[in-house]
Amino acid sequence: MTSPFARPALVCNSQSGSHDEAVLEQIVESCRAAGAPLAATFALPDDAIPDAAKLKRQDIDLLLVWTGDGTINAAATGAAGWNGAVLPLPGGTLNLLSKALHGDRAAPDILADALAGKGRRQAIPIVRGEAGTAFITIVAGPATRWAEVRETMRQDGIIEAAGAAPDALDAMINAPGVRVAGQQKAYPAIILTPTEQGVRADGILTEGTADVLRHGLAWLGGDFRDGPSEEIAVGETIILESARLISLEYDGELAELASPARFALGASEVDFIATQ
Repeated sequence: MTSPFARPALVCNSQSGSHDEAVLEQIVESCRAAGAPLAATFALPDDAIPDAAKLKRQDIDLLLVWTGDGTINAAATGAAGWNGAVLPLPGGTLNLLSKALHGDRAAPDILADALAGKGRRQAIPIVRGEAGTAFITIVAGPATRWAEVRETMRQDGIIEAAGAAPDALDAMINAPGVRVAGQQKAYPAIILTPTEQGVRADGILTEGTADVLRHGLAWLGGDFRDGPSEEIAVGETIILESARLISLEYDGELAELASPARFALGASEVDFIATQ
């Protein structure tokens, strides 16, 4: 089989709880079988994520990023200006970017299609803000405290997470919310999603105990976007306002911005491979 790629490289995290040596062996073997053996492996945390200059020096034409969404974001941002393509593979907790580009599929299956030339190479829409760039979503507002609870549960277990949950619940219900500029209604969180039509803003709904419970479970058990929400606006630019600092989650990474905070639609500066 002749692959459209000749020199793939792999970014993985050997210390991640999702790391699986059997899957790693499948990735290595898939590249070899396609006639494109791995030219380099960057294993976090010992190795650094390669930037565009390093990828160019090593003649890498495909960067396999088998990690979580936050590391995929960092790898794609650092590769800006490189003429190769990034292939996100599910190697984290939520794997939202991989699911968006490939569906809910295993890493070896996705890789096999890409190496066989069955994928599409394309830039993808992104959301740019002062604190960073999101390839999947930005969640803004006090409900992002649930992200901290989810991380505590992942690292320390459910008992420790249970101790942090009441503060997240209180923030969701009682903390000053966030609103789209020019509108009156505030929400515990607004989800910003890059689309071909613009940045879509959806406000999460917590109008009763059931809504609050569904959101808590969505944050802890999987995709936070599964909780009840309503579309607020779509535009090239979305400005968010709040009575306090706006807490943010960019593709799984936490940050804060002063109000008002501006977010704009953009396009990724590196191509991605989509197989779905």
